[in-house]
Amino acid sequence: MLLLEDLVVYQVAMEIGDLIHQVVATWDYFNKKSLGDQFVRAADSIALNIAEGYGRYHFKENKQFCWYARGSLYETKCVNQKAINRGLINGDKFEYINSKLKRCNALLNAYSQSIGTSNRTNNS
Repeated sequence: MLLLEDLVVYQVAMEIGDLIHQVVATWDYFNKKSLGDQFVRAADSIALNIAEGYGRYHFKENKQFCWYARGSLYETKCVNQKAINRGLINGDKFEYINSKLKRCNALLNAYSQSIGTSNRTNNS
């Protein structure tokens, strides 16, 4: 059985959380408090929910936490759009974050579909 840290989806989710934290750290106080806090919490919640689900005993619970992670991923995507609309990030940063989110979404879908199957070693 794979360790949580071996799951590529978890690794990418961790990268997203760290990336968003670095981006928001450069913002002024007002923007950190109004939008940045939500951006960081949503991004961090992706990996946190994957981890919590992984630690659950039943496959059904693990899948449920994958759906929570997916919701947080879409929340992060929404805040990314707000950040560019408000001039808080440039187009390159916006696209880079979106590409990471898109990859994580595909990995998360594959991982959640693999939960409970006999091929649990799939490190999506």
